Amino acid sequence: MESQVRGGTRWKRFAVVMVPSVAATACIGVALAQGALAASFSVSGQSFKVTADKLVGQGFEQYGALDNGYTLSGDQTVHPVAVSGFNSAEITNMCQSVVTPNIPVLGSVSLVLKAGADKPVEASQLYIDLDDLSADATFKNIDIGVAAKDAAKGPGMKGGKEQANPFGFAQQADSATLTGVKQTAWATTAGTFKLSGLHMSVQAGTHECY
Repeated sequence: MESQVRGGTRWKRFAVVMVPSVAATACIGVALAQGALAASFSVSGQSFKVTADKLVGQGFEQYGALDNGYTLSGDQTVHPVAVSGFNSAEITNMCQSVVTPNIPVLGSVSLVLKAGADKPVEASQLYIDLDDLSADATFKNIDIGVAAKDAAKGPGMKGGKEQANPFGFAQQADSATLTGVKQTAWATTAGTFKLSGLHMSVQAGTHECY
């Protein structure tokens, strides 16, 4: 995952933010691996990279929106995104990575999360807020050009911190299959997110999923 942070990040500030986050993420990761929690991923206004060998989603919709967020320095940011929603999805060999750059002494630090190598990751009510996507895609019974508020095949408009026009352009399909997925996202949320074979690492340097 690629992260763009405005200004430098002081080591003490990074430590205050990163250390509790890593500990919390480890505990949450265990619960998610057991399917025990709803999930929400966003990284202080930073984008992150995601890859997957395959994503098979049932009940698909996509519409444009603006995501509100904050950088580590507390500045508010707004990002135009395409929100992809699925009623349910299975994701094979998923990788998520985020890099925090410009840390004194260490330079860059990367957090990488991998799951679904042997058994697919399972998600319900899944939303991915992305601004770049590369994949081979197959859609079943796709409708293009519906109003966002009228997209009924997927989980509906997300709400929350996003700003979206209910009368804006949207598309929907009974199902979507994406292979060779590479994307840059600003947020991921799910009603449930079961991460089979979860492995998380934090290491110095730039280590991204792609």
